[in-house]
Amino acid sequence: MEKGEGENQTAITEFILLGFGDLPELPTLLILVFLVTYIVTMAGNLLLIAVVVTDQHLHTAMYFFLGNLSFLETCYTSTILLRMLDNFISFTGCMMQFYVFGALAVAECLLLTVMSYDRYLAICKPLHYMTLMDGKVCTQLSAGSWASGFVGTSITICLLSNLNFSGPNEIDHFFCDITSLIKLSCSDTYLVEIMVFSFSSAVSLIPFLLILTSYICILKAILRIPSDTGRQKAFSTCSSHLIIVSTFYGTLIAMYVVPSSDHTLVLNKVISLLYTVVTPMLNPIVYSLKNKEFHEALKKLLSAVLAATRKL
Repeated sequence: MEKGEGENQTAITEFILLGFGDLPELPTLLILVFLVTYIVTMAGNLLLIAVVVTDQHLHTAMYFFLGNLSFLETCYTSTILLRMLDNFISFTGCMMQFYVFGALAVAECLLLTVMSYDRYLAICKPLHYMTLMDGKVCTQLSAGSWASGFVGTSITICLLSNLNFSGPNEIDHFFCDITSLIKLSCSDTYLVEIMVFSFSSAVSLIPFLLILTSYICILKAILRIPSDTGRQKAFSTCSSHLIIVSTFYGTLIAMYVVPSSDHTLVLNKVISLLYTVVTPMLNPIVYSLKNKEFHEALKKLLSAVLAATRKL
């Protein structure tokens, strides 16, 4: 794919994010919706983190990873939604937004895999669970997920930043998505496209297959539990994770692994909204909706806050 023409033209210094400009009748409504979504997402995830940190009963591996996921979602959402209020973004800002977004997306893929492994150990190897998933192992798995995201995405961002951009500077998206940036480059993008496809496939399909394997083992273990109550309790600890995994991985694979020629621009934006905006907002709701432990911890935290407020 040759894009040699334009190499002697002036390099562009900023991009214009068109966002949902193809829907001119909805800009004010969309801004309001995204603002409310951002507030709900931040409030929900920060509240979940506060509850997990303050309640000793929730200082377990499952809630440790859940707290990590919520913190990741607050960073993820801020990276995308806060930039949507401004259509202009510098070249450096665009590269940084993609780098942070890409790193957090990879970290989430790995963190969701770690959470499925945690559930596998809890249900399939309950007698060895505390030994296999102690504080040190939890920290290492969590740190490894974060580090892998930022280190892995560094390779992609190095290749992307070395491309020439001297043609159109309008990105028909609401954030600096790599597929949109590649289309704007006047360089030969073959190597970058191969790299992006390979990396996206590795960090989405491999963790997804590991999660699938974990849940096949979990399902077999649950079916061997003699009582209905026991089976229901075991499955309830996994159902929330399954909902988030299905939404996140389904949209991520559809966006970056399925050939982009199969998508329209509007469909690309809708798919992107699901994993960049909707999933982070749903996480705290889904994980806490039927969680009695969390509800009890939340009541304690709210009671403590009210008591402290009355003293003031």
